[in-house]
Parts: sequence; C-alpha cells; structure tokens
Amino acid sequence: MYFPTSAARQLSAVPALPNLPAESVISLCSNARKSLFCTLTRNGLAVWRVRPSAVLAYLSRTPASLIEHGENVSVAWSPDSTRIVIQTADSYLVLVTLEYSADETVYQSPSLVSSVRGKYLAGPGEGFPLQAVNLRFEGVIRVEGDLLCVSPRRDYILFSTKSPPSVQRIPWPMHHDDSDEEDTVKKKGWSGYDSWTLDERDFPWLIETDATVTKISHSRQGIETWITSDGRAYFVQLNEGGQAAGNTVDPAAAKDQPNELGAPAASADTPRSTWNGTCIHNFQTPRWVQKRRRRDPEDETDPSPAYDEPRRAVVIAVNAKFSLNAIGTCSGSVEFTNFPSQEGVTPKSQTLQIPNPYQRKTGSVTSMEWSSDGYVLAVGWEHGWAIFSVGSRCLAWGFGLEEAVDEEKFQDYFMRGVLDLFWTPGNFELVVLAQTPAKGIEGQIFAIPFAKSSTSGQHAPDNTRYAFLQMDDRALVYRGADQPDMSVINPESDVWQHIKIPQNYLATNWPIRYSSLSSDGRLIAIAGRRGLIHYSSTSGRWKLFEDTMQEQAFTIKGGLLWFHHVLIAAVEVARSYQIRLYSRDLELSSQNVLHREVLASPVVIMSIVDNSLLVYTADNTLHHYLIIPTADNITLHLCGSITFDGIIAAPGAVRLLSWMIPSAQKQLGDPVEDLNVATVLMMVGGQLVLLRPRKSGDQEVKYDMQIFADRIEFCWTHLRGIGALENSLWAYDGQGIRVWLNALAIEAPTVVDDTASPSVKESVNIPLDFYPLSVLMDKGIIIGAEHETATRKNLPFVMFRHATSSHLFLHHILLCHLEAQQVREAVVFAAHYQHLVFFAHALEILLHNVVESDASLDAGDTLTASRDLVLSTTIDFLDHFDAALEVVVGCARKTEMTRWPRLFSVVGNPKSLFETCLGSDRLKTASSYLLVLHNLEQLDENSSDAIRLLRSAIEAKDWQLCKELLRFLHSIDDTGTALRNALAETSLIEVPNGVVINGIEH
Repeated sequence: MYFPTSAARQLSAVPALPNLPAESVISLCSNARKSLFCTLTRNGLAVWRVRPSAVLAYLSRTPASLIEHGENVSVAWSPDSTRIVIQTADSYLVLVTLEYSADETVYQSPSLVSSVRGKYLAGPGEGFPLQAVNLRFEGVIRVEGDLLCVSPRRDYILFSTKSPPSVQRIPWPMHHDDSDEEDTVKKKGWSGYDSWTLDERDFPWLIETDATVTKISHSRQGIETWITSDGRAYFVQLNEGGQAAGNTVDPAAAKDQPNELGAPAASADTPRSTWNGTCIHNFQTPRWVQKRRRRDPEDETDPSPAYDEPRRAVVIAVNAKFSLNAIGTCSGSVEFTNFPSQEGVTPKSQTLQIPNPYQRKTGSVTSMEWSSDGYVLAVGWEHGWAIFSVGSRCLAWGFGLEEAVDEEKFQDYFMRGVLDLFWTPGNFELVVLAQTPAKGIEGQIFAIPFAKSSTSGQHAPDNTRYAFLQMDDRALVYRGADQPDMSVINPESDVWQHIKIPQNYLATNWPIRYSSLSSDGRLIAIAGRRGLIHYSSTSGRWKLFEDTMQEQAFTIKGGLLWFHHVLIAAVEVARSYQIRLYSRDLELSSQNVLHREVLASPVVIMSIVDNSLLVYTADNTLHHYLIIPTADNITLHLCGSITFDGIIAAPGAVRLLSWMIPSAQKQLGDPVEDLNVATVLMMVGGQLVLLRPRKSGDQEVKYDMQIFADRIEFCWTHLRGIGALENSLWAYDGQGIRVWLNALAIEAPTVVDDTASPSVKESVNIPLDFYPLSVLMDKGIIIGAEHETATRKNLPFVMFRHATSSHLFLHHILLCHLEAQQVREAVVFAAHYQHLVFFAHALEILLHNVVESDASLDAGDTLTASRDLVLSTTIDFLDHFDAALEVVVGCARKTEMTRWPRLFSVVGNPKSLFETCLGSDRLKTASSYLLVLHNLEQLDENSSDAIRLLRSAIEAKDWQLCKELLRFLHSIDDTGTALRNALAETSLIEVPNGVVINGIEH
C-alpha cells in the first residue's frame, strides 16, 4: 500500500549562521497540522517549513543559559502551534513563543514574480510565499523533583517528575495583553497548578504503584497514553473536578526568573480532578524482581542482579481510525493490540515479524508514527527502520546495506538507524532523523518519498481491475489488465503508466487528498487542498478550472467517483455540503455543473453500484440515489435514506461502502426499492461487516450486523459476472486474501461462547508474499507489488522501487469446490478461464497442491481417506478438460517419486496414459510419460514404446522431438544398443547437429 520510491532527499541540518558552531540534531518534532517542524540541538532550536523544506527561524541559547539551566533534551509543540516547550537536562522548561508575520515574506517563488524572466515552475506545495516566523524567548520554569517528560496542551503544560513520583500541570504563562488566557484559567478554577502523587490512593489502576511516568502522549483525537518506568503502557483520561488546592504561581514571574514548583497537599474539602486508566501493555514480572523493587532502591549492598524486561515499552503510537495500538519495546519488537473493551479487557497482542535476513541487531525502538489515514506505521530503531501496514505486513525496511558501498561517500545514514520521524501532509514523504554519522553531523535529516495506493484515501470496492498508485506529483496506473495474458504474468513487463499532475495546480493545492480512476481506466480525477482537476488518457490532457477563484471556492470532502464520463464530487463550499456532477466533455467551471444535490451533513464516503449512488454522511445516514441520464443532462434522484443510529457508533470510522442485491431484485425488482432489500457492506475501522435488512412488524426496515473479519485493510467486491465469484467478497488482512463466496448466502453463526471470535470463516484463503493491489477477475490473477532496494558502490545514496508481482487464484477457488465435492460447480467455474494460455498451468498447480497435501499424512491417519477422496474428485474434474493428460504428467515430473504410486493409483496406469497420448497424436505429452515409465521401470528391454513414439514424430516431422528421443535412448542405455536399434528401425542416421533421414539432414 505504501512503497518507498526514487531516492531520499537530504535536508541540511545546520543553520546558515556562520557565527554559530555546528551542532548535531538530537530531536525532531512536527506541529499538529504537519505544516511546520522543529529541530533541536544541544543549544539551539530551528523551525522549518515542511514544503518547501526551509528553515524559517533559529534561536540559540547563550552559554550562561546552558550552564544555569542545562542542555536541551527534548522539544514539544503546543496544539495551536504558537508555543514550543524545551525540556532541559537540569529539570527546566524553556518556553519559546512563535510570532507569525503574515505581512513579511521571507521568500517568493520565482514563478510567481512577474519581473523574473524565464520559466520557473514551483514544485508541489511551493506556490505560496514563505511567511516570516520569529522565535521569542518567553521564560524558564524550574521543576522540582527531576523532570521526566512534558506534554503541552491547549490550556496548560502537563509533566511528570521522578522524586516524588507525580504528574503535574501548570497553566501557560499569560501574555500581558491576552485576557482570553486569563479567562480560561479562571473558568478552569485553577489557583496555579495541579499535582497528583503516584500512589495507591490516586492511582489504584497502576500495576506497579512505585513506578513513575516516563512518557506522556496525547493525540489529536483526544486519546492520552502513559508509559511508566516499569515498562507498562496505559490509556488514561482526566476527569476534571473542582478547584484544586495548591500554591499559586505568578505567571509574570516566568518572564524574569525560574519558578520553583513543589507538590502541595490537596485540601480535604475541595473536589479535585482525578485520573482513570486502563493498562494496554502488561507482562509478568519475575518474583525476584518484585521483591527487589520493594527494597530500598538506594541500597548499594543489594546483591540482586539488574533486570531488563525485553517487553518493556518505550514508544507507543495510537491509531484511532482502526482502534489499534502499536507498542515499541526496548528489545526492538513491535506489538499490535486493539483498544480495550468497555469492560476494560485488553485483547491479546500480536508481535510483528520484522524481516531481517542478515540477522542484524535492530536495537531498541526509538520512534513510531501512524500515517494520518491510519493504514501504515513507520518505525525507527537504533539500527534501522521499517514501514508496516495496519494488518502487520512489512512493506519496506532497512537494516544496514546488503551490498558494499564506499563508506566515505555514502550519505543515506538513515539506513543504519533512525532517531526520530514523522509523516508529512498527504503521507507522501517520511521525514527521518538519522543517527549521527561518525565522521560529522551533515545530512542528518532525510525525506523518503512514497507511492501509496489510492485506496488509502478513497476506496472503490468495485474497481478491482486497475491498480492505482498516487505519488506526490504524479499518478501511476497499472495497464497490465489491457495486455496479453503472458505480458500480465511477466515480471519484466513495463505495465505502469506515469501521469504527471500539472505543476500549477500542485503548487498551490498540495497535498493530493483524493484520487479516482474510472472503471475502464481511462479517466482520472485528482483533488488537493482546493478544487479538482481531471485527465483523459484518450486525449492525454488535463482539464483545470480557468477561473482560479472558482477553483479555490470549494474543497472536496467525501470523495470523487466516475460514472462513465461524468465525475461525481462530494463538495464543501461556504460551510454547506453538496454533491456535484461534472462532465469530462465540458470545461471545468461553476456554470458547467450538470447537477447539484444539497446535503445537510458532510459526506463521509460514496460508492457506485451499477447505476445507484450510495452516499453515507456524518449524521450516520445512508442515502440512495439513482443516476438518471437524460437527453441533454444527467441528474440524481433520491430514492430513500436510512439511519444507522445504534448500529454504527462512529460514522467517521467507515472506510468502505457497498451493497449486494438479491438476484430476484436484480432481475425483476424496481431499483427504487433496492434500499429495502440490499445487504449493506461496510468496513468500520478495521472490521468488515454486513448489515442485513429485516422488516419488523410495522414494515420498518432494521439491520442485523454481522462481523465478517477484523484487522482488514481493504476489500473488493465482485457483484456480477463470473460464476461462483458473483456476490463474493475479497478482503486483505495483511497476510493474504480472504474470499467469501456468495456472501449473501452466509447465515449468521450461532454464538455459543461469548469469548468466541465474531468473525465468519472465509471460503478461500490465499496467502501472498507480496502486497495485492488489484484482481483481474477475467484472467484469474492477483496483481501486487513489493519493495526493492538497490545500491551501487559508486553512488552515495540508496534507490527505491516497487516491483510488480502476480499470483494465480484459480486453483484456490477450484480446490474449495473440490473439497466440498462440487465437481459440477468447479467445471462451470473453470470453463470461464479455459481460453487462457496459462490455464493448464493453473490446473497443474491445483493437482500438485492436492498431491503434496497428502505428504504429511501417515497411512493410518484419519484424514487419509478424506484426502484420497479429494484427489479422486480432482482427477474426475480434470477429465472434463483436454489438458488433463498434460496436467497429470506435468505434476508427476515436479513431484517426488514417492508420491507417484498414490497419484497413479487414482489417475490410472501410466502405460495406458502413454498409449492414449500416442493414439491421440499428443506426442510431446507422450514423451513426458516415457520418462515416468522409465523411472517406474515399466519400459521393455527393446524400448519398443520409445521407438513407436519416434516413428510417430518422424511422420509428424517434429524434428526437435526426434532429437530429444534419441538423447533419451542414449541416456537409458550406456552400451548404445537401444539407440542403434531405434536408428535401424526408423532409418535414421544421427549426426552431431541433427538427424539424417533418407540422406537429408534435418
């Protein structure tokens, strides 16, 4: 889904200030909107613009400040990006204010300056001028008790201390001219700050009450997590109470001198805020360690050895879109766990498989971050980095270099370790802070470019034919579906079309948020920060709004879909919500909108099924529209709507929308009534669910929810067409594709045990060693990609690319039928594909898998009889196709001889099969059976079978086969008698380069 591409950009980490010594960057942190980021050195702070990547401001601390307050340790932004908090080594908080100067321009793109001659094109996101940012030192706050970590919030600064173990908060120092902040403090009822001591009274939910809080994280969705010194992780929530007791801090004092913060005792009659928590990462601590911790930690005579729990959490990343936690440990492992249930039960964790073929050490996890869409996790280690999908698939990684490089010239230091990282807007780049190289500090910050599947932004479950990747400045369309069969399965085929996005649109509307491809692969629509554009592969032209004011007047929110040549767009304009229809044949303008449909709520997701438009909105309502073409226009007709209140808890978590219509309704029913009988398919977070309609006594339609699977990354549907695949669901879970055949017919399982998994067992499971991107239903092939890294000794950087891979799925579906003894269904399904050039190969794979599945069974195994039945059924199925004899011998030659008796006991005597091939002029296949007869020692001494086949080959003038048969006769008889007899009986004379027949060399 996400694949690194091209080569990483190297950003200079040294500010262009000649009077300051160069310092290594120790920390990297982005603001909430990812438009800015800051880098921290031992004595300085730099604020960068993400796009274009440039330093806007730099603030250096004086030597006196470093001596008095300590060197910089870590840095964090306030949620509104107006302040930065620096933590120092001596338990001080250094507060820095950002002042934005909208009227002062630092840099203007040459392409936007009319006085500059020549053509200068601004890159993606570089169209706007760089506005000036000033950094102002605001003050220093002294924290008593050894400061551990800091987490700035909108109204206050939250931090933890070691001695005593506590969590405290203080309000932001108020500006002299800012009365709003003073009003906020008064409304909160704070007298100065709050303090909570980590003891059994205030924190009974802590596993180890003598632990301290070492890391506090707070997401934009409001989810707060703590990591404690014992290595456990918690979900926590602050329940605001009344006025908390405590000492008063003079906010103005922070301007002039440090403030000393103690831990006051709360008044008994004053209601105070309290913390609730749930452990999300726990492990069993050895008893001897528990006893040691109860002793005096300062006791130097304690003989107990040091203990380092390998599962001790050091980093946590929360994925609210998929209700998933990622825990990074000190041993380097990464674990996934779902959110705790309402009862507080924590699900079992899943440890990710980290590809490390050269067994290089990873070191501890240093940093992790989910992409904004929730589909991938970036992980940095002391000695490497990797990208994992939400289903635990490793998409890319780097743990050192596989090939030798010139160490003096090599610059991509991030391949050997990452200190910090974050995703840029649109998730097209991953900015990483590399480990400090031994030879210097240059080149610590890199931006790794990525190509990502369009399903991460907008999911079209019906468009399985064309893989569609989106890059920062272009779209990549898979064209293998339009190629001949052999070109599709050839990994060397160049089947990706690169379509550049117009730079004048990207310069001011970066990043790309939505991209859509039509069902025939000809039309593309792109939407960025504002407006939209579309492209036709037929004309090779983009269409843009000629009036920039019209383009900037609206934003796409909810997606883009193609219905033939009409583009359907979910639009937000002036705080109202619409669905607009644009024609590819007309110029883009507000006057050429074919239809406007006004909505009460923003669109979450849209989908098209046949001529029905399904629109799911943020008020938890599904709207059904019919797309009605007229003589000179096209309109939307609202057929009905239904609410999912009480069924879908979080409308924003819906990632996929479709439905399945019963066959009777498809053939005879009124499309207007589809909503009343349709089974709605949704992906809510990572759960694939079906909502089945049920009419109550008053004829009101209600829905029963059935969960098909959890931790699903994306899903495809095949609602019409190929036999058993009709109404099938194809879902990818990170390890393989799970297929439910005829999902409409699957009944809800009877729940016997409340602890049982609610998922429905799939009909077919197809494991894959690459990431799938599309399914060519008409060719029986799954298309995907996998990442590749290339290095050259003479190059100072690493090159990334994604290689196309394919996998046949025919034998998986056929085996499902055959195991159920459904020979007729298997024959009908296979008949759709028998015209393919690789059809016989697919059947051979099927037979080979059936034969090999018996290998692990003993003769007395209870499953042996059932496997024999499957083998017998498979042979019956193969007999319906002309390629059966070729398939059997091809399978035998690729199978160990110990399997042959079992195979031919069902297929028949290979001597009889040889005669059948010889009698039907399948000479090539008959020659393969000769090898089988020879290995089974069923050839006679005179080699009469080989001679008869040789004579038939001569009559057919197949001289290549003649040469192969003569070599075979020579190989089975070292004396040469068999070869001489064959030559004599067929009047052949062998020469070095061929054979001579009747005096003519061939």
